[in-house]
Amino acid sequence: MSWNQCLDEIRDVGYEWIELGPYGYLPTDVGQLRTELEKRSLRVSATFAMGPLDSQEYWPTLKSEVIGACESLSAVGAGHLIVIDGTYSDLFTGEMLRSPTLDDSGWARMIDTTHRIARIASERYGLRAVFHPHVETHVEYEDQIERFLDDTDPDLIGLCLDTGHHAYRGGDPVEFVRANFDRIEYFHLKSVDADVREKVEREHIPFARAVELDVFCEPTQGVVDFVALASVLLDRGFSGHATVEQDMYPAPLGKPLPAATRTYRFLRELGLGS
Repeated sequence: MSWNQCLDEIRDVGYEWIELGPYGYLPTDVGQLRTELEKRSLRVSATFAMGPLDSQEYWPTLKSEVIGACESLSAVGAGHLIVIDGTYSDLFTGEMLRSPTLDDSGWARMIDTTHRIARIASERYGLRAVFHPHVETHVEYEDQIERFLDDTDPDLIGLCLDTGHHAYRGGDPVEFVRANFDRIEYFHLKSVDADVREKVEREHIPFARAVELDVFCEPTQGVVDFVALASVLLDRGFSGHATVEQDMYPAPLGKPLPAATRTYRFLRELGLGS
């Protein structure tokens, strides 16, 4: 859909914060972007930078992307940069582009690059970097996330936990939050359809095709226990941002709004949101 329709629908549902999303989707002129956000009383929480963090050759390109993202975020008063490793496969075909695991030297390069990005965000732009474990990257399973947390400096980098990606890879987001609450500073909230996930695993269906099959679903229909998650967040006094997502591509233009509305109401009933 057009960005105008997207922003209008986000406002109409009742959401007050957005992420900038892929560069070029929303207006890139900062003045126009500010005007369009202010018209709808929307504020920006974050955007992302994504690329192969272990690749020394890719670093100049990634650094340029990071700086561009940080400049956009700073211009609209956002507070977070989300860092994501590049995928090791073609998400549409499933073709392997790189090894799905890193050796110790590759892992060390990934950690070093993450710290470099976090320093750029913090020292130059006053932004807090948070790392997003993502399906088909080198940090996707619980043991990999825990290793990442052990190897990174909490003063430099926090965690953005995507409950849908975590559940997609068989993790329990609620238990993970309980165990790692102090490192989680940002959330992406979505759920996973258990039957579709089982089909995806059994038939080795590529990630983008899984999205097309609606592997990500509304919170009331999936495996993530949002009632328990809300209880943990409220009991522990979480006050950070949580972006509500439901990956759907391709999708009819009329599909997102009803789903977003139901999700908004459900999460507010659980006490989430200000």
